[in-house]
Amino acid sequence: MDDILKRLRAFRDERAWTPYHTAENLAKSIVIEASELLENYQFHTLEPDLKNVQEELADVMGYCLLLCDHYGFDMVRIMHQKIDQNEKKYPVEKALGNATKYTKFK
Repeated sequence: MDDILKRLRAFRDERAWTPYHTAENLAKSIVIEASELLENYQFHTLEPDLKNVQEELADVMGYCLLLCDHYGFDMVRIMHQKIDQNEKKYPVEKALGNATKYTKFK
């Protein structure tokens, strides 16, 4: 992960794009790239362009890493924290085979 982040920073810095990489712009870029990823599945495409899926996933993840870097977040740590939180919200005995939101569990 550190190597990827170093390359992302270098790519950005070599182009003097830091002023454009505000938290707001990075968050917008995540959504824009996620929309481009979703285009692969528009109209219920049975066989998406997997090369494009990879490229769009890389764009989304790259912007996510840059946003974490902007705030000094440790991506691995916050992912573990979120998984821990979801394990509590979605205990196996209530969530197994059930797509219901945790607030609707009985």
